Amino acid sequence: MRPSIFLHLKKGLICTAMLSIFALSGCQMVSDYFPSTQKTPEQSTSDVSSYQAIIDAAQGKPSMEALRAYISQEPLLKTAAERQANIDGLWKMLTQLTPEQVHGIEADEYILQGWVDLLDIYQNNQDDPDALRTGFNDWKMRYSNNPGATIPPTQLLQAMLPRVGTTPKIALFLPMSGQGQVFGQAIMQGFMDAQKGLPQTTSLPANTANAQSSGNDILDQIYAEVAATTGEAPATTDNDLVTSALRIDATPTNTQTIKVFDTTNQQMPQLLEQAKNEGFNLVVGPLLKTDVNVIAQMGAPVSVLALNELDSNQLQPRPNLCYFSLSPEDEAQNAAAYMRSEGKQMPLVLVPANAFGDRIAKAFAKGWQEKGGSTVLMQTFGSVPSLKESINRGAGIRMTGTPVNTGETVSPQLSPQIEDSTGAIDGVYIVATRDELTLIKPMIEMAISTRSRPALYTSSRSNQAGSGADYRFEMDGVKFSEVPLLAGANNSLRKQAQQKLNNDYSLFRLYAMGVDAWSLANNFDKLQQPEQLRINGASGVLTTTPNCVVFRELPWLQFKQGKILPAQ
Repeated sequence: MRPSIFLHLKKGLICTAMLSIFALSGCQMVSDYFPSTQKTPEQSTSDVSSYQAIIDAAQGKPSMEALRAYISQEPLLKTAAERQANIDGLWKMLTQLTPEQVHGIEADEYILQGWVDLLDIYQNNQDDPDALRTGFNDWKMRYSNNPGATIPPTQLLQAMLPRVGTTPKIALFLPMSGQGQVFGQAIMQGFMDAQKGLPQTTSLPANTANAQSSGNDILDQIYAEVAATTGEAPATTDNDLVTSALRIDATPTNTQTIKVFDTTNQQMPQLLEQAKNEGFNLVVGPLLKTDVNVIAQMGAPVSVLALNELDSNQLQPRPNLCYFSLSPEDEAQNAAAYMRSEGKQMPLVLVPANAFGDRIAKAFAKGWQEKGGSTVLMQTFGSVPSLKESINRGAGIRMTGTPVNTGETVSPQLSPQIEDSTGAIDGVYIVATRDELTLIKPMIEMAISTRSRPALYTSSRSNQAGSGADYRFEMDGVKFSEVPLLAGANNSLRKQAQQKLNNDYSLFRLYAMGVDAWSLANNFDKLQQPEQLRINGASGVLTTTPNCVVFRELPWLQFKQGKILPAQ
């Protein structure tokens, strides 16, 4: 006899016995015929947890008990995202079933039989999108009450899409006029240069190293924040480049004509329809978050590689929509993983006192906890004038902070303010501009003894072209993350970009993004399969995560004796 938590499935079969008219379309909910079986929200939550415990116990291995738990859990879930995750988990397990396990399905398990029939259609037609689409539409008519008829598995939807192919016809959606023109042109330049093929890298003498980069890579605030960093940097020489073992992969070959669509003051639905009508099967862009959100909400008639990323609570699972951005949250998660790899145990995050700072702190804390860390402390700072006022008063930055709230359960033992009075904080991640960091570093040193001084890490936000030797000596020991293009991965490409971008390093990053967007676009069919994609790109080592979000892993550099070297 099956465990009691599956009892309501058995009760549902009484409907078939009582009303044969439902034999083909499946039973109605048991509660329609048995009012006494309706449960309180608390009971439903308990059942969801019970089913999840069975699913978790399977540890991803195919199990009939876990499949039945998925089926029982699905109607109790409250949101579309939860139901999609449930169905995707069920489907992944179904695809791993052996023929012997399939034969173990009982005749009265109507929902499970429907899933198995759909699996058979998928396995016989997964290489033929048209045939698979026809088979799925027929299956929906026969199993209209199966949850897969209204929320199909993501993998199935992807398999039904027309293939983009290895040589897609690409429409580039960028702001090519108005306030965003300079950013659109930088991305376009990198994209077009990548189509031509990247120059071979050249090696440098072992002891040459220096200055890096800066700018703001927050593309959802690109007008307000990146614009403030442009046009500032004097030219540098080859002696400013970092020597490292990094590399940037060769770009794919695709001679199809590319058309650039100016997105400034244009409506996304009309532009997408125009691109489709002109024969393009892949859109790269748009850049602004508001435009990306429109596409996520409406869907698109062609596949889209968006050049921005939505917040996790806004991500709409779309089988033909992927996201690629220069996300500062990626940098923060990189920093968390890197600091954990260096053995740090108690981190403090120093961020601006605004919504951007809150996002970065949460991203760092999430990355830290995913790597097995526990509490992350956070402290905020104000403007440059307020930092100068504090340093003039002799006020340093003490190693104190409040626990970062990531939305997960926080231990009640944690007080609202935790102070490190014993030197427990051993690493500080600072997200600041160069001017801010110039003040923050001595303020940290002012407040603590040399013996208990923690290691300092920063994002690329604090590194700008034109930083002189005095700054590099002042930052001695500080480690920071940087895109491979600016970390010496391909100095020939860096020099080529420098000539076109007036050595503006905020635009360098956008140029690197354009290079990588070309590689991702020509591997679009692999983006939905995370295990199939890994690219050593100009903006980072690229992989994909759930919801087809591209993640960038960045290399780390270090100020040492007036030079910038690969971190050790």
